[in-house]
Amino acid sequence: MPELRYRSRSYRRMRKNTPGGENVLRYKKKKPSKHVCAECGSVLNGVPRGRPYEISKLSKSQKKPNRPFGGYLCSSCARKHFKNEARK
Repeated sequence: MPELRYRSRSYRRMRKNTPGGENVLRYKKKKPSKHVCAECGSVLNGVPRGRPYEISKLSKSQKKPNRPFGGYLCSSCARKHFKNEARK
């Protein structure tokens, strides 16, 4: 019987083959969902998908795109936003 914390489905169950030749269960936390655009809801490219401790190990340039609204709006929505601001 696994430990109490591993009984929930928040952990992914992975079957591993050990060098001794037996199959064992390993438990791994699931990946978070992909980041989405705040306006249109499409998946953001260039934003990694990982748990906070994995993301904190990345450099600043790897965490999100280096442009205004990077990691918040997709490129097409950001372009529309810039055009609207220029027209005002």
